[in-house]
Amino acid sequence: MESIFHEKQEGSLCAQHCLNNLLQGEYFSPVELSSIAHQLDEEERMRMAEGGVTSEDYRTFLQQPSGNMDDSGFFSIQVISNALKVWGLELILFNSPEYQRLRIDPINEKSFICNYKEHWFTVRKLGKQWFNLNSLLTGPELISDTYLALFLAQLQQEGYSIFVVKGDLPDCEADQLLQMIRVQQMHRPKLIGEELAQLKEQRVLKTDLEQVLEGNDGSGMLDEDEEDLQRALALSRQEIDMEDEEADLRRAIQLSMQGSCRNISQDVPQTSGTNLTFEELRRRREAYFEKQQQQQQRQADPPGQASQPHERPTTSSGALGNDLGDSMSEEDMLQAAVTMSLQTVTNNLKTEGKK
Repeated sequence: MESIFHEKQEGSLCAQHCLNNLLQGEYFSPVELSSIAHQLDEEERMRMAEGGVTSEDYRTFLQQPSGNMDDSGFFSIQVISNALKVWGLELILFNSPEYQRLRIDPINEKSFICNYKEHWFTVRKLGKQWFNLNSLLTGPELISDTYLALFLAQLQQEGYSIFVVKGDLPDCEADQLLQMIRVQQMHRPKLIGEELAQLKEQRVLKTDLEQVLEGNDGSGMLDEDEEDLQRALALSRQEIDMEDEEADLRRAIQLSMQGSCRNISQDVPQTSGTNLTFEELRRRREAYFEKQQQQQQRQADPPGQASQPHERPTTSSGALGNDLGDSMSEEDMLQAAVTMSLQTVTNNLKTEGKK
């Protein structure tokens, strides 16, 4: 579609764009259309003056602005019609009596000019295909033959006035090229306002992204965040491990205390050497204390005085047994107690592990 001439909207010069898109070239400028508008204004003034230059209607006419153009660039249908007369072209209102008299079939025509309020645009056939050459679009819009009648009917429903362009249009490159080939349109053009809004949004997003990257030093910020996350996870795992170790230690101490209490009331096989039972160790320690007390008593009694029997001292462990056994030093008994305690803890841990 690059060969199709398509002027895009500038200001309110839609009448100029409509004519040039219809004729497929830069045939009219605002200056030329303004000249036609002034000529029409002068013709209207002369007609009004026929009724008298002193009449109220004439003075009112002079005070009113031009109906054929304004400062924004708008031009009336009279200006467009007079501009097309230079090329031998005529405008006929769609569905007018003359239109009905000529029995016009839209599919057999060459072009249409459409107007709604102050906007004008062209629909033209180039080669064997129809195109919407609206200057508000980013490019020509392909219209199929089956859709053309529906498209025109839709415009009428929206309040558009449609004019059929009758006469021979000037030759153009696009028409000659499209007589030989047919084009396909994958993506329909958008309205210029929509495209500008999308471009503006893309620029804003791009600017925001660049500011974020500059403020965060690019991807380094992402790396720092990832490192912080990894450190937090490592610390969390360490805390969990420490809590598990503390729980295991508390559990071992509890088992040891439970095991010691149970062994006091249970019979444990006697072993030789220093591997003594708790009860045997108690009896030997009581015997040791009794022997020490007897020696102190003999030293305190006068010589030749018979020794009197004394009650045996009672320890915190309870009554003494009959079998005192061999005497042991206090250090030996302390060592035996420590060994027995360690062995008890070991046995209890092994028993718990088997469970």
